[in-house]
Amino acid sequence: MKSFLRFLKKSLLTLFILSLLLTFTLIACYLWVEIQTKERVYSNINKIPAKKVALLLGTAKYLRNGRINRYFKYRIDAVVKLYNTKKIKHIIASGDNRTKYYNEPIIMKKSLIERGIPRNAITLDYAGFRTLDSIVRCQKVFSQDDIIVVSQPFHNKRAIFISDYYGIKTIGFNARKVPFALDMKTPIREYFARFKAVLDLYILKTAPKFLGEKVKIP
Repeated sequence: MKSFLRFLKKSLLTLFILSLLLTFTLIACYLWVEIQTKERVYSNINKIPAKKVALLLGTAKYLRNGRINRYFKYRIDAVVKLYNTKKIKHIIASGDNRTKYYNEPIIMKKSLIERGIPRNAITLDYAGFRTLDSIVRCQKVFSQDDIIVVSQPFHNKRAIFISDYYGIKTIGFNARKVPFALDMKTPIREYFARFKAVLDLYILKTAPKFLGEKVKIP
């Protein structure tokens, strides 16, 4: 019985130490991204420098309950504002097209056209399965290395962090935040997303799922 208690005590202590290490690593990665990128995100349309292309990061338009996804709506609002104030000339809408029944880029394009954005000002990236893929493909496939990325502030900072690794000159235009009371999971999940970004870039050297032939932006 005593040997079992010693084993249990040792196991719990090991688990506690590992939990502390994981917590420290998550916080460290989060702060690394935050500190490195915080000066390159803009919320004021009058202060953000103009660039040729905006990279609009995709998400689902509707939630599981059928309601509009505020992350989607606010990102569309933000990129339309950039275009209407002549801060950008072209939009790359990058998102997940995992099946013929789920197509973020097409849905973004329809929403942008409904808001008055010309068709010829929109290029679709169907293989933006995650942020890393969208950023790298913007450079490797669409030949853009000086862009404005459009999403919520936490997402923009991670996108800029990834861009830095690949030598892409990226600034972020912040879409309106979704109140924490309406979505508590996403801000917490961002700690793990930033840890994964550091792991992908500096340890695993993760590549995009697809690259493919070059696409010329008009």
